[in-house]
Amino acid sequence: MEYYIQQIINGLSVGSIYALIALGYTMVYGIIKLINFAHGDVFMVGAFAGLYIAKGLDQYNLPPVVVFLVALIFSMAFSAILGMVIERIAYRPLRNASRISILITAVGVSFLLENGGIFIVGPQPKGFPEIIAKKQFEILGLQIDSNQIMILLITVLLMVVLQYIVQKTKTGKAMRAVSFDMEAARLMGINVDRTISSTFAIGSALAAAAGVIFGMTYNSVDPLMGMLPGLKAFVAAVLGGIGSIPGALVGGLLLGTVETGVSSVGYSMWRDGVAFAVLILILIFKPSGLFGKNIREKV
Repeated sequence: MEYYIQQIINGLSVGSIYALIALGYTMVYGIIKLINFAHGDVFMVGAFAGLYIAKGLDQYNLPPVVVFLVALIFSMAFSAILGMVIERIAYRPLRNASRISILITAVGVSFLLENGGIFIVGPQPKGFPEIIAKKQFEILGLQIDSNQIMILLITVLLMVVLQYIVQKTKTGKAMRAVSFDMEAARLMGINVDRTISSTFAIGSALAAAAGVIFGMTYNSVDPLMGMLPGLKAFVAAVLGGIGSIPGALVGGLLLGTVETGVSSVGYSMWRDGVAFAVLILILIFKPSGLFGKNIREKV
């Protein structure tokens, strides 16, 4: 029993990273019905931003917690700006274009970020500094390291902050209004362009947080690192019900737990295949996801 509980804890740590990335997918889709396939590469950019800030602060002998917080905040701010720039340049001019045109543009932006990263930092993986030394704790026979605790705490904290923004702030109310009816929201005086830009900024900032956590967990980042986690986060968003913020969180945690479970029984080579098998099954049996709602469209 302890072994299975241990694997669940490991799965929740992996799933937390997927959940943070999936939140960006689901927010953007909820507002403008766009699957932003460049989102995984924003995750990559955030990881590199955190990497270089952490290395730059290393010479000042600052406390590790301070270095971590500065790297995290800077990477989130940098990626938020990047998200707004991508929305302004690549997506806003195509807002009234066909869905396929916007989807192709998203794939193009993804390749641009990946190859731009290779051009700027090189194709080789970069070592991510161990900002906060890992410590092992034994609780009721379970081995839990400080990194796992930190990942879960940051995920829950950011989820709470996001829920507060969406439910209690003026920007969040505007997001919900635009999501419900964009034209009606515009007629009521809501700045739709600013609201959509804010959505991209928040989603990109969450992806950057996931990138820093990923780097600290696996101690390595590279320009193509966003491809697979980005696709798995999309699976998590669909699993939870794309467009649902709680669904993205639950979907990410479930997917991470399933992947870890598959690896724990000796089939680690199948973990990626199982993730996408989950996507196929969800699309066949429950396309709206766990928390999504079936919406009828009039023809």
